[in-house]
Amino acid sequence: MTDVQERIDSIVKGGRVVLFMKGTAQFPQCGFSGRAIQVLKACGVTEIKTVNVLEDQDIRQGIKDYANWPTIPQLYVAGEFVGGSDIMMEMYQSGELQQLLDQ
Repeated sequence: MTDVQERIDSIVKGGRVVLFMKGTAQFPQCGFSGRAIQVLKACGVTEIKTVNVLEDQDIRQGIKDYANWPTIPQLYVAGEFVGGSDIMMEMYQSGELQQLLDQ
């Protein structure tokens, strides 16, 4: 594992709900990241560890390799990759995301 991958692994495993996004929860820098935050808030999540990939180019590229997922945002719950904005929305609409977050 590279230094960047180790840093990402530590972040992912360091919080229950971790969102790699563009911008911050208070000021998302893209519509998909904004939607991801809205979905998590709609599920009642109050503690979200966010990582602004725009502040660190190594993490911005590294997170894509870490999950083998080409887009940002990326959601991790309890150290496991869940998906991006579209998957989060589908899981929210089906009730599956709420169940995962309630575990």
